[in-house]
Amino acid sequence: ESMLDELAHAAGKDPYQYRRALLKKHPRTLKVLETAADKAGWSKPLPKGRGRGIAVHESFGSYIAQVAEVSLDSKGQVRVHRVVCAVDCGRIVNPDTIRAQMESGITFGLSAALYGAITLRNGRVEQGNFHDYQLLRLNAMPDVEVHIIGSTDPPGGVGEPGVPPIAPAVANALFAVSGARLRSLPLTPEKV
Repeated sequence: ESMLDELAHAAGKDPYQYRRALLKKHPRTLKVLETAADKAGWSKPLPKGRGRGIAVHESFGSYIAQVAEVSLDSKGQVRVHRVVCAVDCGRIVNPDTIRAQMESGITFGLSAALYGAITLRNGRVEQGNFHDYQLLRLNAMPDVEVHIIGSTDPPGGVGEPGVPPIAPAVANALFAVSGARLRSLPLTPEKV
């Protein structure tokens, strides 16, 4: 999804519109993309110093789109302010579970995207547990909106599909705000 964003910019196209054109024959993916962009206010300007990025994903019979809104502080530290997620996971059985799974997937994905470095010293992993492996803290958690698309298709998965699109959505938002293309995780200040 980050590469697709790069292709859109190379073509001089808006990243959202570029994806829309590619997804005309994929109605479920197109619907989540359009819903996430609409609910995030994709076409509305952001405050100075903020950028938006978008990404879509399909797995386990579910379709996900996420829009991330980010900023950078003076040291290049990434702050994710808002994430808008649209999900089509087929027939809705329990919307609260779907929402909770998307929120937790976004949280897990943001931890990996922003902090998920494993380092080695003398051939051994330095991180032993959560005391020395940073996770997303409550004070860094963005506002998350989950929009569930009604469907009569068979139910899909909601555990894993919320994770993959968040890192590229944040990386694409970082490009929008800074002009820096980050192509590896974690998205650290040194790379910005």
